Parts: sequence; structure tokens; C-alpha cells
Amino acid sequence: MDFKEIWQSIKNFFTNNIWGIVTFFAVLVIGFVVVKILINVTRKILGKTKMEKITQQFLITTFKLILYLVFVLILLSTIGIEISGIITALSAAVLAIGMALQTIISNVANGIVIVATHMFKKGDFITVGSDSGSIVDINFLFTTIITTDNKKITIPNSAIVNSNVINAGANPKRRVDFTFSVAYETDVETVKRIVTEVMTSNGKIDLDPKPFCRLKVLNSSSIDFFANCWCDSEDYWDVYYYVIENVYNEFKKNKISIPYNQLEIRNRVDDVEMPYNPEKLPERVEKERNEKKAFDLETANLADIFHKKSKKKSGEKKAKEKKNKDKNIGK
Repeated sequence: MDFKEIWQSIKNFFTNNIWGIVTFFAVLVIGFVVVKILINVTRKILGKTKMEKITQQFLITTFKLILYLVFVLILLSTIGIEISGIITALSAAVLAIGMALQTIISNVANGIVIVATHMFKKGDFITVGSDSGSIVDINFLFTTIITTDNKKITIPNSAIVNSNVINAGANPKRRVDFTFSVAYETDVETVKRIVTEVMTSNGKIDLDPKPFCRLKVLNSSSIDFFANCWCDSEDYWDVYYYVIENVYNEFKKNKISIPYNQLEIRNRVDDVEMPYNPEKLPERVEKERNEKKAFDLETANLADIFHKKSKKKSGEKKAKEKKNKDKNIGK
């Protein structure tokens, strides 16, 4: 077969199926836009409910998957492919894939369990094994947390369901615990008074129940005091650092010594030369950061889009009227 026959075959195909091709691309474009708008509208509707953000995201992801599946089946139907056979083959494929991907299916099922049982909500600070961070997202397979040093950790849902999960943000109140070690010659009542006064001096610390401090352990080189107080969950670290810093300062004011390990120090007689770079630090040059503004029909505010378009058309109309008016005046 030469190139002329190939070209003629291509021309005949497009000539005989022109309307089918036009219909396919019309359905492709319109369907894609409709799917995006439906997802956007669903997101807005769920956003106005009292449903938790994690549950909303989970439902939106599920709805998106169903919409795109229906969209693909409609496209295949448009080009004349029998859908019933595809659905049967798809069901068999899903069964085979399900047998091969048991771990992934387990993660999906556990993701549903996490959402249904309200184990935690977006923003909660959780600890799973050795990983700790604030929850930012949950999907079919994974739960994503951000650590305090801004690292992103993705944890499989099955690992969460099958592990002990510590949720520090589950309740509005938290207890802050402290241990203070002082020398044996220190007066016990003085330490209790100082620690209690520091805790009651901060307005973020609740007075009911009252801050607590008692002698707990007699160690080999120190006596240890246990203290605690209650505060709102979001104030935990502010309270913790406030008490630690001010107790230390009050201990110094009252000549209370904190025991420490003894070290043997030897004097080095030879001169130590430390190489260094004599040049000054370079002047700071601010990094240019370009903000990328991506447009997505799924998340865009449709009301603002139509408002901007109508405002733009109105402005163009006014400019055109002014131009015609200036022409008439010139005549």
C-alpha cells in the first residue's frame, strides 16, 4: 500500500465519520467542563455544612472518581463502543485487581473507618509510632501530617487503624507536666511555693483544677518535684515554656541549686590553631519568589468568575460608547 492509498483511507475515514468526530470532541470538552463545575458546586455545598473537612475531602474524592468513570463510559459510547461489555470486563478486572492489591484495598477500607468513626479532625496534632504532626489531609490510601519542622509525612491508613494513635488535639483542655530536680539541701516547701506561684501567675493556666506541685522522687544526687497544671490545648507550648523559664529564674533568685553531673577537666598546654575564612559575610540578596496562580474549575469561585466577566464586558461596552461619542463630537 502506497502513501496515496493511506492518505485516501484517512480522508475517507474523516469524511464518513465527520459528525461522529465532531460529537466526540464536543462531548469531551463539554463533559470535562461539566465534571469540573459539578465538583466545584459539590465542594461549595459541603463547605457550608457542619461536616468535618476531612470527611468533605473524602466524599469529594469519591464523587470525583465516579464522575470521571461515567464520563469515560459516555465518551466510549459516543464513538460506538458497546458499554455493557466494557462494564462486564471492568467488573472482572476490578475483582482481579482486588485480589492482587489487598493492601491498597485495606488502606481504602481503613480510610473509610477513620472518617466514619471521627478518630481525628483536620488540624489535630497526632502521634503514630515515632511520627508526630498536624493532620492536613486524608484520602483513600494515606493520611498526611506536617511535623513541627515542616516535614510532610504520609502514613498508610492501615498503619493508623492498627496502631496506637495519640491525639493531642482531641479535647479542649490539656494537662502540662513538669519535673524539677534540686539539691538535697533545698527546702521542700520553698520549691513547692515557687513552682505554684509561677504557674498561677500566667492567665492562660486554669485555676480549677489548681496547679499542683509535690516532692516525688529521692534520687542519688537530687530530689525531684512533680508539678502540673491545666490549660487550653492551643496554649500548651506557651504555658510549658513560660513555666520552665520562669521557674529557672525564680530558682536563681532564691539561691536554689540544680545538681548536675561532675566532669573531669584537663588543661591543654599546646596551642590550638583553628583555621577560618577571614572574609566578611556576603550582603543579603533577597530571593525572588514568583507566585504561581493556577486556575482550576474544581476550586475556583464561580460567582467571582461570572462577576469579573460581566464587569469586563460592561467596561468594554462603556469604552466603546465613549469612543463613539467622541467620534460624533468630532464630526
